[in-house]
Amino acid sequence: MAINVTHLDHFVLTVADIERTCDFYERVLGMKRALFGEGRTALHFGNQKINLHPLDNLPDPNVRHATPGAADLCFIATTPIAEVVKHLREEQVQIITGPGQRSGARADLISVYFYDPDDNLIEVANEQSRAR
Repeated sequence: MAINVTHLDHFVLTVADIERTCDFYERVLGMKRALFGEGRTALHFGNQKINLHPLDNLPDPNVRHATPGAADLCFIATTPIAEVVKHLREEQVQIITGPGQRSGARADLISVYFYDPDDNLIEVANEQSRAR
């Protein structure tokens, strides 16, 4: 029997500074900070969340290689990519590459890439129709 995975609920980022990370994701990507469990922090967006683990106090003893800056994430946005670029510039976020064409899980993408405060590579993309 194969496991039928339907969607991603959450993922975890190990970060050097919870406040700096929350400020960036709230200000730049419009995510919402929330506390859960025993004072842990998460960032909510759509139907998903990012749990944040502070590097100096990892709450999960099962994590083997926790390190900031090791993630490469792609977020799908409905905001047109030209407006994403404008917003990133207004927030003084350096665009590493893009806009450019990429291949996503469900559709072709037009994407821009930049780094978060921990040097995780962040991609924000608009889905495009796939040619049939």
